[in-house]
Amino acid sequence: MNFLWNLFAAKPALRHFALLDPQGCCQAFKQCDLPPVGEGWVEVEEIRLSWMHHPLPARARVSPRAPRSIKHQALAA
Repeated sequence: MNFLWNLFAAKPALRHFALLDPQGCCQAFKQCDLPPVGEGWVEVEEIRLSWMHHPLPARARVSPRAPRSIKHQALAA
């Protein structure tokens, strides 16, 4: 029965991240639930291959998210 609930349960949308080198040029992209481990990763609104090996536009960055506790997440549902 749990399988059916999990099959139709809403899944959180994946977040988009870009890896920037010291000069601010995009070197890689990643989609995941949590921020990648390591330095240089920034969250972006979307992934655009045209940004590869070019400076990341300032408008592309997402403002940092405030961490939410599990209690608040349960109440929001």
